[in-house]
Amino acid sequence: MQIIKNAVALIRYTLKDDEGNVIDTSEELKDDEGNVISEGHDPLAYLHGGGAIIPGLESALEGKTAGESIEVRVEPADGYGEKREEMIQTVPRDMMPKDVELEVGMQLQGQTTEGHAQPFVIVGLTNTDVTLDGNHPLAGVALNFAVEVVEVRKASEEELSHGHVHGPGGHEH
Repeated sequence: MQIIKNAVALIRYTLKDDEGNVIDTSEELKDDEGNVISEGHDPLAYLHGGGAIIPGLESALEGKTAGESIEVRVEPADGYGEKREEMIQTVPRDMMPKDVELEVGMQLQGQTTEGHAQPFVIVGLTNTDVTLDGNHPLAGVALNFAVEVVEVRKASEEELSHGHVHGPGGHEH
């Protein structure tokens, strides 16, 4: 069976940036001394066409079958988008929680002006101000995937009605 809209696909993958650094993987990773640095996990199961994975990867997987492997570069526009400067803001330090020691790189939960939860990363600190970035951490980054299609199957009616995969590699109710 081919990966088509409403099919369930299970994939193993490794995602790297342009410098070859592993960003995420379903595989076990070891350092040069043989020490495990990432345990790995079951293949990722997703409902094709449901928006569960980034558009560029989903397009590249269209029509593939179990046993096929691909390497694909996904540009930011088809990944997590370009970095948007309007998502970076500087706020007075006294607006931040008083009981938290702030550090560059720390992730905080904030609110948009519409009241929606929004994760932010601290990208700058002074004695009076905190600079927060609300962009996705991979915004503006080209993504290089190596993917193996492990299984492709028809989605169940329940999976289609819920909009996600159930069972191993998917959502458990």
